[in-house]
This record gives sequence, C-alpha cells and structure tokens, in this order.
Amino acid sequence: MATLLETDAVLKRGLTALAKADPVMARLAAEGVTPQLRKRPPGFEGLAWIVVGQQVSTASATAIWGRLRAILEPATPEVFLLLSDASLRTAGLSAGKVRTLRAVATDIIEGQLPLDKLHDYPADEAHSLLTRVKGIGPWTADVYLLFCLGHPDAFPSGDLAVQEAARLAYGLEQRPDTKALNALAERWRPWRGVAAKVLWAYYRVVKAREGAPA
Repeated sequence: MATLLETDAVLKRGLTALAKADPVMARLAAEGVTPQLRKRPPGFEGLAWIVVGQQVSTASATAIWGRLRAILEPATPEVFLLLSDASLRTAGLSAGKVRTLRAVATDIIEGQLPLDKLHDYPADEAHSLLTRVKGIGPWTADVYLLFCLGHPDAFPSGDLAVQEAARLAYGLEQRPDTKALNALAERWRPWRGVAAKVLWAYYRVVKAREGAPA
C-alpha cells in the first residue's frame, strides 16, 4: 500500500476525495468539521495500548498504561511474555486483557501475526489477520490500522460514536448498525479511514453544542 495517513497533505487529499464523492461529506467540510491526523506508535506497543484502553475511561487507561510501561521495558512481545500474570494484574490489566496480549505476543513471535508488515496489506486483509488473534475484535483491529498504521481505508464500523455521527449527519431515523454502516461506507473507499475521522470530529462538535462531554 503506497499511501498512509502520515502527513496533513495526505489527510487533505482524502478529505478532498470524500467531498467529491459524497455531498454530505462536502457539507461537513463546508461547516468546518476538521479531523486531526493523530497517530500512535505501530507494532506491539501500539496494539497493546489499544487493548489496555478497551472499555475503560481515558483517565483509567492512561494510568494503567503508565504502570504497564514501567515494567514493560522495552515494549516488545518477548519482554511481555516474561512478565507474570500477578505483575500484569497489579499494573491494572484484567485477566481477559492479559490473555489477549499474551496471544498477540505469542502470534507475533511465532510468525502468525506479521504485525510489522500489515501496512503492506489492503485494509480488509490486514483486518482479517488481526482478528484471527484470540481476543482481538473488529473494533480493536480497525483502530490499530487507522491510528497506529495510518491506513486510510480502515473503518471501525462498530464504533458507537461513528455510528451516531453517521445517523445525525445523514438524517437517519435510527443509528446504523455495523452492517448498515459498512454499506454506507462503500462510497468512501479507499478513504474510509478519513471518513471515520470526519465522523468522530462531527460527533465531538455535536456533543459540544449539546453541552455534553465528547
């Protein structure tokens, strides 16, 4: 894959393409909805950060990640597998997240998960490789592809904020489920990841207008 979301220039290209392909995206752009590039480190560290942050508040995730990084040095799958369950639980990881990260680390070491080469795969194939790992679901896979690799076509259709933003932006009667949102997103290929960023940005704008935390 030649193009990654690594610069503002590439992000702008994606936004321009979306505006040409979809009048709703063009309207959001005209209203000043501006997504941020934002990227996290790729590799085991980036994927571990996403797993740690699942189903907990941002503050809790930050605290847990800080404690984990204090004992995970360097942040490699080999070092992770040397840590005891007790030390990982003390850092704040749930039993489920410990199992997931052990599965990730093992699959990387054994060559089942070519994490350092996923940027060369189309989004759907890379997604499939990630979700083969026990404990890695679709949302985790897509967020990794988008925020750690900068894959422009990764699309977290199961994200509730993206679903709700799509409902509001497109005037839908109800929030689209994963299947419906994937169907809607076909028009955004090969920039579905940029569209997701636009929808997240729009969600924050709407919540700010409502006076609710985004």
